[in-house]
Amino acid sequence: MKDPQSSSVTLCEAAQAYMDAHSAEKFSLDRMSKALFVNGSYLVRIFKRQTGMTPLSYHHQARCEKAKSLLAQSDLSISQVGESVGFVSSSHFSHIFRKTEGCTPSEYRSAVQAENTESTRE
Repeated sequence: MKDPQSSSVTLCEAAQAYMDAHSAEKFSLDRMSKALFVNGSYLVRIFKRQTGMTPLSYHHQARCEKAKSLLAQSDLSISQVGESVGFVSSSHFSHIFRKTEGCTPSEYRSAVQAENTESTRE
């Protein structure tokens, strides 16, 4: 008999891999649950139990991690960064980034640039 705990972990890992691979696309629980051959409500319940967050929150977090990298390492505008990680509007990108990271994309970029300036002076 299969261990239900390991099945839940495996399902969460599969969901995370799916969301990481499709992070630039609009989030669709229906599409993801069909790809993973599970009921959407069941997937949300198991995912939240295992990770402490909903699949949508994870999806936003994954997008923000990619955005942080672009903000730190490129000269793309804030709206270009948002578009490149899958956000349709820059205002939605800024809203989600602030909610996830605690600061706006501009504030994050400024902080990283200031940090880099400090480390080159030392």
